[in-house]
Amino acid sequence: MKTRTVSRLLYAQMVDMGGFPVRQPFPTQQVERIDPFLLLHHADVKAPVHIEPRHAGIGPHPHRGFSPVTFIFKGGVHHRDSRGNNNVVYAGGAQWMNAGMGVIHSERPPDDIYEIGGRQEIIQLWINTPATHKMDQPTYFPLAAEEAPSFKSEDGKVSARIFSGNILGVKGPIPSHTEVNAATLELKSGGKISVELPDMHNALVYLLDGKLKVEGFGLVDGLNAVMFKNDGEGVTVEALKDTRILLLSGEPLNEKVASHGPFVMNTQTEIMEAMRDYQKGKMGVLIEEH
Repeated sequence: MKTRTVSRLLYAQMVDMGGFPVRQPFPTQQVERIDPFLLLHHADVKAPVHIEPRHAGIGPHPHRGFSPVTFIFKGGVHHRDSRGNNNVVYAGGAQWMNAGMGVIHSERPPDDIYEIGGRQEIIQLWINTPATHKMDQPTYFPLAAEEAPSFKSEDGKVSARIFSGNILGVKGPIPSHTEVNAATLELKSGGKISVELPDMHNALVYLLDGKLKVEGFGLVDGLNAVMFKNDGEGVTVEALKDTRILLLSGEPLNEKVASHGPFVMNTQTEIMEAMRDYQKGKMGVLIEEH
């Protein structure tokens, strides 16, 4: 397999999202997006003890025009939305919501967060939706760790959960509007894996921690995203320390992007319409009942 070369290394700087500290490898001044991926946030926070879980985390807010996807690494996330979905996914799982024409949701710690360690570590990824599907009805796909198809290397040093697309010969069950491969991998020190990826896909790997050797490039520490060029058949990585990674590839949309806060559309007019529709209550109402 001809391995892809590295285009850039993107360090995940700490940013403040309304009092919520997150690491953000992109967008940056250098890289606006890695089409179709718009944004990646990595948070590792202690659940506050001075407020109840149902009042912690991220309260009700709207989205339109893209898929906010949450991968859970520690703790859990309680998702509620204006379409009546009410679900908790714990460590190892993911929640994949296509906001479509508009939905209001909240993401809070589950009631039992203190019993399961009191920490939440998540990655939230925004995946752009093609213009033809931006006004579809919203959909929501929760996938628990035990439901996610998995892969384990012969030496037991590499394990993976595949959520969408086709990685390492394993098909992920979550559908997406564009071709997207998404998997979380754990590599023990010395674990090595080669992953084939479609030529036309943009691809990246984000390291939550540890240290990797990326073939054809060199060493990469935790809290970095590795952005690959489209010049090979896949990527090969080897863990020099135990590491957890998110592996993503996706077919670029090559469409104009207009965004404002929680809305991602193709024109400024559509953004204004989204704001108006939200204010008029067209994205529904979320009353968080237990």
